[in-house]
Amino acid sequence: MKKLYSILATLALAAAANAQIGAPYIHDPSTIAECDGKYYTFGTGGGGLISDDGWSWHSGADRPGGGAAPDIMKIGDRYLCIYGATGGGLGGGHAGRILTMWNKTLDPKSPDFRWTEAVEVCYSDGMEDQDAIDPGMLLDPTTGRLWVSYGTYFGTIRLIELDPKTGFRVKGNKEKDIAIDCEASDLIYRNGWYYLLGTHGTCCDGVNSTYNIVVGRSRNVEGPYIDNVGRDMYHGGGRMVVAAGDRKTGAGHFGRTIIDDGVEIMSFHWEADFDMGGRSTLAIRPLLWKNDWPYAGEQIKDGVYAILSERRGYSLELAVDFVRMNVARQGWFNRNQMQEPVKPVAEQTLEEVQDTWPKGDITVRCSDYMFRPWQKWQVVPTDRGTITGPLYVIRIAGTNRALTATANMEVTTKELASLDEQLWRIEQLTDGTYRIMPYAIPGKGKNQKYCLYSAGDSTPTLAEYDFQSDNSKWNFSNH
Repeated sequence: MKKLYSILATLALAAAANAQIGAPYIHDPSTIAECDGKYYTFGTGGGGLISDDGWSWHSGADRPGGGAAPDIMKIGDRYLCIYGATGGGLGGGHAGRILTMWNKTLDPKSPDFRWTEAVEVCYSDGMEDQDAIDPGMLLDPTTGRLWVSYGTYFGTIRLIELDPKTGFRVKGNKEKDIAIDCEASDLIYRNGWYYLLGTHGTCCDGVNSTYNIVVGRSRNVEGPYIDNVGRDMYHGGGRMVVAAGDRKTGAGHFGRTIIDDGVEIMSFHWEADFDMGGRSTLAIRPLLWKNDWPYAGEQIKDGVYAILSERRGYSLELAVDFVRMNVARQGWFNRNQMQEPVKPVAEQTLEEVQDTWPKGDITVRCSDYMFRPWQKWQVVPTDRGTITGPLYVIRIAGTNRALTATANMEVTTKELASLDEQLWRIEQLTDGTYRIMPYAIPGKGKNQKYCLYSAGDSTPTLAEYDFQSDNSKWNFSNH
């Protein structure tokens, strides 16, 4: 008997819909790097995590030198790692050193795996009002220059420049103070703006940690970095990007990864995941942009939704006959009714309409949403996933009739079975809408190209994803 991706098999996973699975235990994770089809992130204390799919993580990444808060970046055909050797109050003081080193690969099992000797690029003496720890790198796409921000609450966040060919400090470069009142900073560039993301609040206190991620932006990489109400981050400003939620607290150490046009993720750690015993864990959330400001999006949770096209606003539904509700009309044309007490109207039930549906496969279409049973979709996360989140089963609520990709590049509904074409990636795009992609297409294998597409106001199909077209975009509503 085939295993069904049913609610019974996935109820325990609903709470994990916003978290990576496996053993994602890490503190101060680096920006996620990809190497030979696998994903890596490195953390405080040495080592880090590896994932084959970006969803299930386990230990095994190898980084020598210990220390704290590394960052990693691929430049050309090599990987540059930067980390704080001491500082941050470790060992009782704020004397710190930040070091860089290279490797041809991140795979510790590769014969090419070999870290170069670490090189110091900056330091703090423990007496000045500055702390050389928590570095984050930006390779400026407009100039090719390599910048590093670093520092903690003990003084300032500073900016230095490195040589992207050697990883050494640029000769004669002078550090510049660009922010205060944060730590674990990172720099990113988008749409003509440079963004400084810092971690504000208290760390390293488990469920009592108040870490949260804030941001300012500038047209110049050297600042000033100003928040949404005009406050300079050098004077304590910063707009919130992500804070506590979903029984997790202490968001810190931001990293950005671009997956596709309009598909971005932010990685960070939770100081404490309540559902994982209060451990510090890796977090991955959609990265959204509004008015050129970044903020954390949401992965879809287990629930019943209307799935609405961005193209027209019509609802995805089974292609079945409309069944009228036998309720007397109310209003000015029936004045006697206006004198009677108001009685709520019950919604149409699945039992009232299901026997009118055809047997076997039923295709889908789009039409006006009327909160009818053939328009209500149960969206359930499974224990499989990608770097953008879990894979989902999408089925008509109360049934095992699941949305299914077909070999002729269409969509239909079939009885739920262990079919990869019944698994769907639901990824929130940078504008807040969602793309819905079949994990696999019969005859084509795993899918990275085609999405649920509104070919016309009422015609859903599979077609190439295009972020510039509203035909590729959908919304989920639980009303």
